[in-house]
Amino acid sequence: MNQDWINFEYSNKQVTPFGGMLLVKRFLDRTGIKDFLAKQLLPEPKSNAGYSSLQIIEAFWVSVWLGANRFAHTAVLRYDRVLQKIFGWKRCPSDNTYARFFRKFDYEMSSNFFFEMGQWFFNQLNFDHFTLDVDSSVWTRYGSQQGSARGYNPKKKGRNSHHPLMAFVADMKMVANFWLRPGNSSSANNVLNFLQETFSILSGKTIGLLRADGGFYQRNIMEWLEGRRIKYIIAVKMYPVLKIAIREQVKWIEHDQGIWIGEFNYRGGEWEKDRRIVVVKQHVDIRPKASGKLLFKDEDVYRNYRYHAFVTNLDLSADLVWALYKKRADAENRIKELEYDFGSDNFCLNDFYATEAAIRMVMMAYNLMSLFRLTILQTKVAQRLTTIRLKCFSIGSWLVKNGRKDILKMSVAMKNRAWMDGLFLNVSNFNWNKASPY
Repeated sequence: MNQDWINFEYSNKQVTPFGGMLLVKRFLDRTGIKDFLAKQLLPEPKSNAGYSSLQIIEAFWVSVWLGANRFAHTAVLRYDRVLQKIFGWKRCPSDNTYARFFRKFDYEMSSNFFFEMGQWFFNQLNFDHFTLDVDSSVWTRYGSQQGSARGYNPKKKGRNSHHPLMAFVADMKMVANFWLRPGNSSSANNVLNFLQETFSILSGKTIGLLRADGGFYQRNIMEWLEGRRIKYIIAVKMYPVLKIAIREQVKWIEHDQGIWIGEFNYRGGEWEKDRRIVVVKQHVDIRPKASGKLLFKDEDVYRNYRYHAFVTNLDLSADLVWALYKKRADAENRIKELEYDFGSDNFCLNDFYATEAAIRMVMMAYNLMSLFRLTILQTKVAQRLTTIRLKCFSIGSWLVKNGRKDILKMSVAMKNRAWMDGLFLNVSNFNWNKASPY
C-alpha cells in the first residue's frame, strides 16, 4: 500500500516554539523586579560554576509560564537554546538545582523575603481601595512530606494533605499572601496572624472590603477588623444556638423564585456586642443547585431548604450584602487557575519550608502574569495562562545574525503582526501606575 508521506531532513538551526517570550523578557526588564531581587539576601552558590539566585528565580518563573507544573518539567528550558539567548542565560538549571535552592529557605528567610517582595510589588501599583478575599484549600499529598497529615480532605478522604491559606486582591486578580499549613490544621488555625501579615504587605493601601469563609468566623477576627474600621462579610458557621436564632428571629422577604432573605442582630456566647447576621434561604425543589446547610435535619419543614448566613458590618441592604459575598466565588477560580495552569499544588519537596518557598515563588509568577494581562494585553476578559501562552508565547522563532546583532525571526501571520506590534509598544510604554482593572 502506497503512503503519501512527507519527507524529512535534519537541521542544525536553533529554533524555539516560544518566540513570544521576548515580550515577557522585555516586560520583566521594565518592571524592575530583577533590580529588586539583586538587592536581596538570597542563597548564593558556593562554586563559581553555580547559578545565581537571580537566574534560578527568573528561569523558574519562565518554566512555570511555559507550562511546567512540577520540577521535572522545568527541563523544557535546558534544550531551548533560543530561549536561553533571549533571556541572556549561558545555560539553564536542572530540577535538582531548583530543589537545592528552595531547600535553603528556612522559616525566617522565607518569611522575610516574600514579605518584602510582596510589599515591594504592591507598593508599585497606583491602584487603591482593594477588595480582599481570603480562603483556604486542601492539596493532597502522596508521600510523607513534612507537614502533610491526615485532616479534612473532601476529594481524597484519608489521604495526607497540606491545608494552605491564601489572600487575593479581587480587583486585580492577584495573590496578596500565601501560607502553607499542615494538613491536620483546622480552618481557623493561625488566621489572625495571617491577616495581620497580609495587611502589612498591603500597607499604604486601603482595604475597602474583606470577604472570608467560615474559617474566619471568630470573635477576635471581627474585633480586629472593627478596630481597624475594615468593612467585612464573613460566612457564619451554623452552630446549634445560631440555628435556633435563625428559626425564631428571622422575618423572611422573598428575593426571587425559591429564594428568601432575612436578617437579625445576634450576640454570640463570647461577643461583647450584637452583630448583624444576613441569612439566605433557598428551596431545593425550585433551586436544585442551591448550596448551603440544612437547618434541622430531623424536621420535615426544614429539609427542603438550604441556608447561608453571613456576619457583616456593612450598611447595605441584605440582598446587596449577599450579592457582594457571592462575588467571592471568584477566589475559587483563582485557586483553580493556580492549580491547573501554574501547578501550585505540585511543586512539593520533602522539606516543609522548601515547599512553601517554591509555592510562594509560583504565586509571584502568577502576580507578574496578572500584571502582564492588565498592562500589556489590556483585554476586557481576564484570559488564563493557557490562552495567553497559545496566543502570545507559542510563536515559532529562530535567531539570525545581522552583523554582530542577533535578530529573532518570529513566524507571525500577516494579519496578526499589527496586534503583536501593539503588544511590543505596550511593553515599551509600560508604567506601574497604569496597572488598573478598570
